[in-house]
Amino acid sequence: MVESRLTGPVRIVGVGLLGTSIGLGLTARGITVTLADASPTNLSLAIDYGAGVAGGPDDQPQLIVVCVPPDVTADIVARELAAYPDAIVTDVASVKVAPLTALRASGADVSRYIGSHPLAGREKGGPLSGRADLFIGRPWVVAAHDAISYQQARAIDDLILDLGAILVEMTPEEHDRGVALVSHAPQLVSTLMAHRLTDAAHSSLNLAGQGLRDVTRIAASDPDLWVQILAANARPVREILLAFRDDLDRVIDALDDPLAPGAQRRIAEELAGGNAGVARLPGKHGQDRRYGSIIVMVDDRPGQVARLLAEIGELGVNMEDLRLEHSPGAQIGLAEIFVLPEAVSRLTEELAARGWRIAG
Repeated sequence: MVESRLTGPVRIVGVGLLGTSIGLGLTARGITVTLADASPTNLSLAIDYGAGVAGGPDDQPQLIVVCVPPDVTADIVARELAAYPDAIVTDVASVKVAPLTALRASGADVSRYIGSHPLAGREKGGPLSGRADLFIGRPWVVAAHDAISYQQARAIDDLILDLGAILVEMTPEEHDRGVALVSHAPQLVSTLMAHRLTDAAHSSLNLAGQGLRDVTRIAASDPDLWVQILAANARPVREILLAFRDDLDRVIDALDDPLAPGAQRRIAEELAGGNAGVARLPGKHGQDRRYGSIIVMVDDRPGQVARLLAEIGELGVNMEDLRLEHSPGAQIGLAEIFVLPEAVSRLTEELAARGWRIAG
């Protein structure tokens, strides 16, 4: 068992995906974890899966982690602060300004509260989806404010490091502007694009490839949760969407008469702007570098992807990333393997020599 940085019991309120995953990760390190949830069924499942034990009236937690929906986060944090006057309290809601503002307005003791946000998740929620390794290598923001000292907040840092996450310090305002850009606005763009598919002809949908699936993947998210998130972070999201609308209007105007003077230049500039934006996204290990890729055709049979990856390793090539796509109407998949540019030619030749079919 790996030694934990935390020293005292941890209380988790709300045992959905995040709460259960935190409990599983901490109990694996020998930390005493007590659980609470409004749903007896969820609480029972989280306990059965080993995320902790049911909380009791005599609990004295060192740290309390509130993992409830955004619209009730401030109320639950205030309740926990009052019930456990010696504990530090954090929450994992995806907005940080609104809870802090509400707690200050209510007169809660924010000298023992600091919001945080792990940027980790899965397509499915609930305690059954919990994983002890959910946070490994993922950013976890700590949204500091003036009313709490570093010494008081150290338990939250220890929690994050114990769970294998990467601690990121931001103000609540910086956090909310950041997630508006990289999460909340993209959620709406993806959702609205997916909405265009509801009345589309089946003949059109049969042409869908990985590009459309990439754009619409997150559109399957829980609408109830996202209404709460967007309402709590409305202003930063609105600002980004207004700028996005201006970009879209310029493209629409150009497409109205693509042969008009300057129209194609405007379209090209928007496309080039997209290239520049993508280039700024950090790559593997936070590096800003581009990779080459090859696409390998993989038979849709058990063990084929594993064999491909094993042979890439045997060839001494480090795979930087992987993307899988199914070929509509065919019993094959397309594995796009990302490697350093200088490895593309050799890997292509070596895999082809081993009998792999290289697309293109």
